Amino acid sequence: MAISVRLNPQDEKLFRSYAKTNNISLSELFRTAVFEKIEDEYDLAVYREALEEYDKNPISYSHEEVCRILGIE
Repeated sequence: MAISVRLNPQDEKLFRSYAKTNNISLSELFRTAVFEKIEDEYDLAVYREALEEYDKNPISYSHEEVCRILGIE
């Protein structure tokens, strides 16, 4: 599938320069940036969900306690 992106000349110059400096194609630059954005938003959603759970039941365990509970020494 092909997707086109319209850029102003300054943005195009910046993106092409960055891609060239990092020895990647523009396609790879954009693909990587979009995947990172999706991952960041997913991580933030998971964090918020975990924080909600913790706020409802604020119990935490030390590393040593978790190892003992799991039988890891």
